[in-house]
Amino acid sequence: MIIDLPSTTTSRVNKKLVELRETGGAVALGRVLTLVIVIGDGTEVEKAIQAANDASREHPCRVIVVASGARQAAPRLDAQIRIGGDAGASEVIVLRLYGPLADEGAGSVVPLLLPDAPVVAWWPTDAPEFPAKDPIGALSHRRITDAAAEADPIASLQKRVKSYADGDTDLAWTRLTSWRAMLAAAMDLPPHEAVTAATVTGGADSPSTDLLAAWLVSYLGIPVRRLEHPRGPGIVSAVLERPSGNVEIVRPDGKVGTLTQPGQPERRVSLQRREVRDCLTEELRRLDPDEIYEATLQGLDAIVRGAEEPAAQTESAEAGS
Repeated sequence: MIIDLPSTTTSRVNKKLVELRETGGAVALGRVLTLVIVIGDGTEVEKAIQAANDASREHPCRVIVVASGARQAAPRLDAQIRIGGDAGASEVIVLRLYGPLADEGAGSVVPLLLPDAPVVAWWPTDAPEFPAKDPIGALSHRRITDAAAEADPIASLQKRVKSYADGDTDLAWTRLTSWRAMLAAAMDLPPHEAVTAATVTGGADSPSTDLLAAWLVSYLGIPVRRLEHPRGPGIVSAVLERPSGNVEIVRPDGKVGTLTQPGQPERRVSLQRREVRDCLTEELRRLDPDEIYEATLQGLDAIVRGAEEPAAQTESAEAGS
């Protein structure tokens, strides 16, 4: 069910929520958190709401969407309440702010927060330079950004290094979970040798490729080359160099990878590029600081960048044919 409340106030929105609970039995008592989505009022709003609805099936929550509209317009708040089948396992409140109100998102959110429930802020597209200092970010226990959705993903990732505060994370980091697990599992198999160097290859504008390289730098203490690949997008390959032979994962199509290592048969592994909803679901599982992500950000400056060698390009092209 969708209820529109044009030209309204947050007190009227709250009153309507109470009315809906009393008449329809929809209660907020089972909500585990409040998810605040901060986004411009455009086509991306519905995509973000759908991702939040999907994530809410594991994490029942109240979703508050702060959609900033034209700042040149007259001050106005248009609200929309979605419950039932239009809101997954959550209740969705969409606040469209216009004119001077477009910069007052935090003030509009506070009256609608669930009492005694943690707050998570998510910027699906353009995140502030310092999320923890943003008015909505300051209200939140966790702050989720997505460098891959920014106009300049690599520059945005570098900003995360300077602005990091406990509770910050980025979906470019969450997209690495399968890669990190696969590489760690490969290292548990014999021969148990130290890794001497590594090479990570991916799209030139892939922040996840940078983070994978930085993760290897931070936790293996080895030189890591970060190479660009014209095929992209995302990570194409990761190679760990050891005395007896390399551990290699190559994923030319963004779906299925091939794992090769000495003494083991070649294996095909599932490395499907993760959807936003899956990454968001994973991030909502934790509210504590992510120390591994913090350490990885500090390793970004240590990776060695360069263009991919012609031989590597040929091998990748053959793998994708």
